[in-house]
Amino acid sequence: MSTSVTLPQMLIARENRVHTQQTLLAQYHTPLVCFTMNIAGPIKNSPLIRRGFVLGCRDLENALRREGMTILHKQTTDADTGNEAFYAVDADLLRLKKLTAELEDAAPVARLYDMDVLDVNGEKVDRTALALPVRRCLLCGAPAKECARSRRHTVEELQAKTRELLQTALDDHDAETIAQQATRALLFEVTTTPKPGLVDRRNTGSHRDMDSFTFMSSAAALYPYFKKCAEQGLRDAAENRAATDTFAALRPLGRQAESTMLAATSGVNTHKGAIFSIGIAVAALGRLDAERRRDPAAVLAECAAMTKGLVSRDYAHLTTAKTAGQRFYLAYGITGVRGQAEAGFPAVRNVGLPTLETGLKQGLGNDRAGAAALLAMLCADDDTNMIARGGREEQLRTTSKVAALLAETPYPDEETLARLDDEFIRKNLSPGGSADLLALCWLLHFFKTEAL
Repeated sequence: MSTSVTLPQMLIARENRVHTQQTLLAQYHTPLVCFTMNIAGPIKNSPLIRRGFVLGCRDLENALRREGMTILHKQTTDADTGNEAFYAVDADLLRLKKLTAELEDAAPVARLYDMDVLDVNGEKVDRTALALPVRRCLLCGAPAKECARSRRHTVEELQAKTRELLQTALDDHDAETIAQQATRALLFEVTTTPKPGLVDRRNTGSHRDMDSFTFMSSAAALYPYFKKCAEQGLRDAAENRAATDTFAALRPLGRQAESTMLAATSGVNTHKGAIFSIGIAVAALGRLDAERRRDPAAVLAECAAMTKGLVSRDYAHLTTAKTAGQRFYLAYGITGVRGQAEAGFPAVRNVGLPTLETGLKQGLGNDRAGAAALLAMLCADDDTNMIARGGREEQLRTTSKVAALLAETPYPDEETLARLDDEFIRKNLSPGGSADLLALCWLLHFFKTEAL
């Protein structure tokens, strides 16, 4: 909701700002940073402006931390008259001013940042004190104060430029953040230890052509793919394109990503399944607004909307199998990861994520909670990797045994997991499909629990 504000309201807000500044200066006796946004026109706050303000706060706090400047106090205001943040900072005054000026000049969107630095007497430190250049106009690059005094540009022009700067910066930030967390999820999956039959920190599981370093190389190589998927989702949402259109656009990106993965691993298939499932989830995150990304149910529902009709399109007229997945569909009616995606990944939603989160809340740690989530999902769905390696009967027999174990001990200890790992290795079993779903659990968990 965006509300126009009046001049009297802005004057009252300014008085309140001065009062807050005086109160904090009297309490902390240190330099004070007052951060607001330069927003033209009567609308000073909106969801877009608010997110830009939060981005600016993050940039400022990261810079202060980097320079070893201690934040003694922080408080923020979110009102129709705009967003404000006040930082009492234990730092040299001129160093602090230099840092904030550099931030204001660092990126196009930072031209909307107004980071005033006040000394202990409440006097504002001007850029001229450090012989720094004056701030420039958003539109023409002339000194900003000259354009403001002469009213060289219309409010509508300034508002349009403001929206452009904010949207571009936030889209870039979102795509990078989503891709980073997707890559992180792959790394969390491979390092969860022990994982029966899978590559981890203990051993290479039932695999002789890969190890944890192979997976790390693959995960790093897939970051650009995840960023493209996120950008596709963001772009399609902005253009109100159908969810199924987004999925259609992912398929050629996925084929390119497989080539990239194979190049990074010398031909080893480490993440083909994750390219499919995590790629869909990443695009779904891009399609959703920031608040809905924190809701796993909303993300998984978007995955289902993107892949609606997938199984029918890919398998309805199938008579001859060219792949293992097609063979299992014709023989057993198993829809594999396609069926999981079209149903909104029920193994993740109903089993894996709840198991992971409950374990973490109990303080069991990433390894034990993650391994339990993996095994729970192994029992909740037919893992086609298990069938490919051991056959249908062995897959069912092993799954039944794991289910019995979990019924007695939902979170097996390290020793039990290690024995199960050894058994899987002897039988050459590897629940690779469930491992991909574990990575998806981690991804959803990150967005649900962390401020991203």
